[in-house]
Amino acid sequence: MWVEIFCGLIIYKLFKCFFYDDDVLDLESSDFTALFSVADRLEKLYGGKVYVGLRIPDADTGSRQNIDMVLVNKGEAVVISVKNISGFVSVNSDGSWVCEGGSKHKAERFPDPVAESKKQASILESYLEQRGVALPEGYFSCKVVLPNPKFGTLQSSSFPSEVITYDQWVQLKPEPKSMFSGWIKGAFRGGKKEMQESIHQKLNFTLSTAPMWDRLELKGNKYVLGEFLDFKGKQEDINALKNIRRSKVSRLIIQKTSMFGLAHSKLQVLYSPRDYRSEGASGSEWKEVTVRSSTEVLFQPDNSAKVRKFKLSSVVSLTLSA
Repeated sequence: MWVEIFCGLIIYKLFKCFFYDDDVLDLESSDFTALFSVADRLEKLYGGKVYVGLRIPDADTGSRQNIDMVLVNKGEAVVISVKNISGFVSVNSDGSWVCEGGSKHKAERFPDPVAESKKQASILESYLEQRGVALPEGYFSCKVVLPNPKFGTLQSSSFPSEVITYDQWVQLKPEPKSMFSGWIKGAFRGGKKEMQESIHQKLNFTLSTAPMWDRLELKGNKYVLGEFLDFKGKQEDINALKNIRRSKVSRLIIQKTSMFGLAHSKLQVLYSPRDYRSEGASGSEWKEVTVRSSTEVLFQPDNSAKVRKFKLSSVVSLTLSA
């Protein structure tokens, strides 16, 4: 019996080594992936721009406040907290949540998500003021989105109006009187169009240049937010990638693989030189290097003490914060 177990472990290790070359199986990326799924749907439903994974400096604490996302549209800005919660959720009298029957098979407690998102909006508004973007009172609003289909509650009426449950989330439609469009406070409805456009442009530019987590996109529509650390591999490949640093590069894309036998497969890596005047580079500005597919990306995910290693063969793109 023990021999069979031992052989089974060896086979599993070999299978993982050849077919799963990195930490993709071990990494719980579902929460990050849920963020980008929500952001993508919001942009399709309501237009505008969604900024994901912000890290806004908090002057009061001297630390950075993580903000899941901010939706910016004409005349509105919304701080959105995404809770990828599964199980039955109830709300306590102090606003905190208790989740039972979820993936961790034990009761979990969450501080009041609505109060947290309002605090995030206040910190973000102070940061914008420091950067010269003064918004009218009431321009910001907050929402908490619960996009997990395994979410359930026996007390749906106990949730504040800022909370969008899963049933409400799947029913949202791009109509003028929809739930999201109703966030507009009307601050600019009587103002000048030129003033609206000016503030809208300043807000978008400031958020696009605000501190954010680095973003790793993996095959299978998976995402990870955190901090890019370095590359690991053969010295020849490391030398080829030496110019890919956040001070010089904003984004890299894995374009295609050239096969010369499994041990010699190569990847073409396109990278975009950083331009602090805009959000990206034109097609003519992309540069290219070729490296072994076994080259690894060292990445520190948000809320994880472990540095993860991802083979470039499993990576679609890497976006670096300024």
